[in-house]
Order: sequence, then C-alpha cells, then structure tokens
Amino acid sequence: MRPHLPPSPPRWKRRPLRLILAAAGALLIGYLILLIGPEAIWSAFRTLSWRLIVVLVFPTCLVVVADTLAWRFTFPTPPRSFARLLGVRLAGEAVNLATPTASVGGDLVKAYLLRPAVPLREGLASVIVDKTTGVASQVLALAAGLVVAALLSTPTALLLLGAGALVLEIVCVVGFVAMQLGGAIGGGGRLMAKLGLAPGPERQAALEGMDRALRMLYAERGRELVVSVLWHVLGFALGTIEIYLVVQFLGVPISPLAAFGIGALGTAVKFFTFMLPASLGALEGGNVAIFTAFGLGGATGLTYTLVRRLREIVWIAGGFLASHLVSLPSSSVADRQ
Repeated sequence: MRPHLPPSPPRWKRRPLRLILAAAGALLIGYLILLIGPEAIWSAFRTLSWRLIVVLVFPTCLVVVADTLAWRFTFPTPPRSFARLLGVRLAGEAVNLATPTASVGGDLVKAYLLRPAVPLREGLASVIVDKTTGVASQVLALAAGLVVAALLSTPTALLLLGAGALVLEIVCVVGFVAMQLGGAIGGGGRLMAKLGLAPGPERQAALEGMDRALRMLYAERGRELVVSVLWHVLGFALGTIEIYLVVQFLGVPISPLAAFGIGALGTAVKFFTFMLPASLGALEGGNVAIFTAFGLGGATGLTYTLVRRLREIVWIAGGFLASHLVSLPSSSVADRQ
C-alpha cells in the first residue's frame, strides 16, 4: 500500500508570503552591501582570486559525505549503494536550497528518488529521523560553540543570545521527537477528520503506518541514531574549515577555534530562519554581526557569506545533475544489503 500525505494548502496561498520574505531578504543583502561598501567587497573577491575555486569544492565535498553517512544510519536496512544515496542527498538538498519549501520539499524528493529500492514509507521515515539527528547535532555544535566563544572573550550580549537560542533549540528538538513518538502524523489525520477534512481510510492507514515506522526506528536503532548525530557533528566541524580558509585567504588572522565558534553561532541563525528561502538576508545579517563580535569585521563576514552563496549555487547545479543521474532506469535496481 502506497502511503499518502494529507493535502497541503494551495500553492497560490503559500507563494505570496514566501516571495515577500525572499524579496525582503534580497533587500537586506543590498542594504548590507551598500553599508559596508561595494568596493570593499569587490576588493575582497579580487584578493581571493583563484582560491575561490578551492572553497567552492572543499570542504563541502567532505561535509556531503559525512552527512550522507549520517543519513545511512537512519534506515532499518541501509541501502547498499552509497554513491546513489549520496546522489539522492545532493538532489534533495538542491531542492531545499533552490526552492521556497522551508527545507521540506527536498526531503520529499529524497524519499521519492530512493524508490523502488527503498519503500516510500521507509524512505520518508528515514528522512524525518535524519532531519531530527541533524538538528540534534546543531544543538551540540551550538553548545560547543558557546564554550569556544566564551574562551575567546566574545561580547556578553552575543553569548546571552546564543544561550537563549540553545535553550529554544533543545525545547524544539525534544518536542519534535515527542511528536514523532506520540503519533503526530496519524493524529493529524484524525484531527482533519474532526474538521470535516477526512483523508479517507486508505490515507489514514498510511499515516498510521508512518507513525509505526518512526517508532520502530527510535526503538530498534537507538545506537545507530546516536552514530548518525555524531556523523552530522563531524560534518558541521568539517564545514567550519570553509570559514577558516576564506578568512585566511582574505589575509585576516583567524584561529580554527574562532572559525568553529562562528560556524556554531551561525547554525542558530539558520535554525530559526528555516522558513526563509535559503535564510536569505538573515544569514548575511547574522554573519555580519557574528564576525564583528569576533573582531573580524562586518566586511569579512559579508564577503564570506557571499562566497558561501556562490558555493551553494555550484552545489545546487550539481544536485540537479545528480537528480537526473539517480533517476536513470539503471539506477532503479534494488540495492538492499
């Protein structure tokens, strides 16, 4: 039986708000560029020169591998083809970055592309749990980043904001896990029925099946999920190499610890702005403030974020290419262990 998801609101009701948020983010980026000075930013890019090619590829290639390994531990029976799983992840993340779907559309794409080797219900459950372990890793990274920031004597205001964000993230993660274990998906279908929007017996049974699949993952693969969190933490740590390299290439002194702390605090910005397409504007403004607090200057923070945006564009293109490759008929052969 194929699982069905409850109907979502019409696109025309969701699109205007997303477009407004994206436009506001673009305006904020333009304001920051004018505030810091286009000449200073252009000079920074000229300083990067050929080194820009390096940061467009490295260390993101290592991060993608680590995050794919983390995802692999969330399957009841992990897919045998790691290369295909990596391609599916690239495709899903490209959709998340390129479309205003609040980091949800790409996750549905991942589950869809895994078929028929992985049943849709199992794929959706693994995607949800992987999202959970990823967010849990952000909590650990932020906690470690706050310790680093305190050791580097960053302003108290930033530490307090980070501590508040950490508490909220912990509450969100605990609540997210509780909802999964409490049968929130099937409960949503029953709530719809009370409102006169019953999904139908077949769809309701599919929703209940999703709840059972999630509970089974948490009950039977607890150790594997801890390993998934650790792989995501490693992926985050590898990702902070990008901050270190860009700032060093710009000729600004920075320590690996400072790069780690900046990256950790930056995860809080992305966590609370997930509804914004690619956290547009919010990430730029947040990084300007964080880099300034670490004594590196707002221009360095904005330049790094623009380099990051360029890197995202490159990997989005790679993700859509991967989507085409994993959709080829030859890639649909069952690859179970």
